Amino acid sequence: MIINADGSIFHLHLKPEHLAERILLVGDPARVSHIGRYLENRECDIVNREFHSITGYYGSKRITVVSHGIGGDNMDIVVNELDALANIDFATRTVKPFFRRLTMVRIGTSGGLQPSVPVGTYVAAEYSIGLDGVVYFYDCNEEIRDMRFEEALLRQLEWQIDGLRPYVVRADTSLLEQMTQDDIRRGVTIAANGFYGPQGRMLRLPLHDPALNVRIEAFEHDGRKITNFDMESSSLAGLATLMGHRALTVCGIIAGRTDHRMNTSYRNSLAELIEKMLERI
Repeated sequence: MIINADGSIFHLHLKPEHLAERILLVGDPARVSHIGRYLENRECDIVNREFHSITGYYGSKRITVVSHGIGGDNMDIVVNELDALANIDFATRTVKPFFRRLTMVRIGTSGGLQPSVPVGTYVAAEYSIGLDGVVYFYDCNEEIRDMRFEEALLRQLEWQIDGLRPYVVRADTSLLEQMTQDDIRRGVTIAANGFYGPQGRMLRLPLHDPALNVRIEAFEHDGRKITNFDMESSSLAGLATLMGHRALTVCGIIAGRTDHRMNTSYRNSLAELIEKMLERI
């Protein structure tokens, strides 16, 4: 574990005393500043690379807001460092005797894969499908994966990408109940390990399996269809579950992959979702 000279964790530049137990995660560092306007008595406002963090109070609730950038690799950094801030003694570099459980809610943007999730819908990832491979680097990952769901994926998607097996993790049930109401749909989010080819977009490079998205859209398991694409939900859900934390991704649908609609002015549309998450976390 790398600790900076000022006593902060390597990438986030946060110190243990900066961390609240309620955490909102967003991809865009600028979105941290937007959410920070809702917070009073701000204790810190720290920026390093794509990681921007603010801790303050929303009413009586102490909340830390952190940007994670894009992709599962960044989420691996953020979740590990947040856990270290909560559960490792920086002076002795040993695990603390009492576990501090964090609640992490990621507010993201996503592309809808079904007509039932048009642009403007909010989707909570009850299940996350990972194409990133992050959890495979950690021991006991099979204990938090839904193997039956994974076998259905391999079979129905006629999986053709050698060396990459999709994994499936369910979100924390209590947090799902806490954060979702009739205004947020529960769905299955597939987290790609890239924006172009891994999500079926083709510019100059041809795709290895051009029909994969067609099979993704047709997939069904236990009455559930894959609702949307993102790039971080699975690594967040997988790492948090392995560590014993509560985590959930809630996305605003800004692109319709089936009807080819795209809301490029999505930043304004997320304000309502941010307010809902602040109220419910």
